[in-house]
Amino acid sequence: ATRTKSADVERVDSGIGQMPARKWRNRASETLSSLQAWEAHRPCTDCGERDLPVETDVQNCNKRRADLCEKCRKRRTERKESVLEFVNTEASYGEDLRIIKEEFYLPMQAAGLLSQEQLLGIFSNIQELIDLNENFLEILQEEIDQAFDQGDDDLMTVCIGEIFLEFVNMLPAFQTYCLQQSSSVNMLNALEKEKELLRIFLNVSQNDNTALRRMNLRSFLMAPLQRVTKYPLLLSRIIKATNEYHPDHGSLREAKSRIESHLEHINMKTKQEGNTWTLRSFRQDSKKKREVINIEMRETALKTVGWLREETRFVMEGSLQLAQPPDGQWVKKGSKTLKFQNMQVLLLVNMKRVSESSLESAEPGPVKDAVLVLIRDKNNGKFHLLREPLRLSNCIVSTDPDCDDTFELIEIRREAFVFRDSDRARTHHWFRQIRRYSRELGSWKKRRNALPNIMISTPHTRP
Repeated sequence: ATRTKSADVERVDSGIGQMPARKWRNRASETLSSLQAWEAHRPCTDCGERDLPVETDVQNCNKRRADLCEKCRKRRTERKESVLEFVNTEASYGEDLRIIKEEFYLPMQAAGLLSQEQLLGIFSNIQELIDLNENFLEILQEEIDQAFDQGDDDLMTVCIGEIFLEFVNMLPAFQTYCLQQSSSVNMLNALEKEKELLRIFLNVSQNDNTALRRMNLRSFLMAPLQRVTKYPLLLSRIIKATNEYHPDHGSLREAKSRIESHLEHINMKTKQEGNTWTLRSFRQDSKKKREVINIEMRETALKTVGWLREETRFVMEGSLQLAQPPDGQWVKKGSKTLKFQNMQVLLLVNMKRVSESSLESAEPGPVKDAVLVLIRDKNNGKFHLLREPLRLSNCIVSTDPDCDDTFELIEIRREAFVFRDSDRARTHHWFRQIRRYSRELGSWKKRRNALPNIMISTPHTRP
């Protein structure tokens, strides 16, 4: 036999023997089959179900839009349509507002058909609504464009609820307009009968101005009322098509609750003023009633302090028990000699505006002022202030270690108040928040938390 050179020998095995190599190949084949089976029946990324259709074509499987079941795919489509409907209808509403200003208000003002007082009576705060709509729509459109630029064709990254809550100050603006609607229409009717030139202008505008779509001024003046009542319906559609695990789901529900509470508050105000019309009826549950009461208390507090709404932040609000010590000396606040009464308390903070847009900076500006507003429980349908607001820059807040279920607030050279909540933990939370702003704004903020009668020796006077 001819001897074969070692260099001509080609090794055909794996180098680990025939039996181990066969077992390895079998295991690799099983693993590949398992991966292919999992790929074909992978769970839906939205709901976790495994009823995805099996793709026989590997190329089509790789080109699938997402690993979604048919139900979730349909839900995403519905959500995208609902989001776009929200944005598009907001744009249409904004166009109607601009028509009111450019086709009616400005021409009537330039021609001198009405005085400035009459224009204000008819058009109310229309400019405020226009500014809010432009800012709101700008942010919404930016979110839509950014989602498409990032390849989010389903608009899953667009959070309508969060954006709506950022612009929650537009709800009081709607309220102002709605409450003046009846008087605005009555004034317009009276002036139209009285002024012939005004009647001619309105008729010519409706018939000849194509931008008005043959609608009269009264129809356009109804646009804000129609828009504010449509928000709950639009938000409900988005909520229905949004998975509960979506980061915007909670914000959407809160936004819907806030707008419904404001609508209930508007209806309550219209009834108090003797009007028969209402915007929309809602289910009267306890949560909405509490929110309506909170809205009314915030309005009372804002009128009292005279701050701008966009510069005001409500840090805490709720019911507290209040007592006033009989003298200026430190007393055992848990003593039975103190008589407590229930009181609605609101902690308001006035913030400096960092920029014109509230969304340009996530961090609030520095604190200019902080007050504590004390409101008696509702009587005869109205809230009444106990006294003028307590400015925390003139107050000292402290506790007694022997009685940790209360805290004391002393207004320098004036009065002392003892507060407590039915829940001890919440009492401590109130104390920490009030003391924080008292120290930050007061000239004594660097002193120790000593007893008030040691820090201040001036006597207290009672009214």
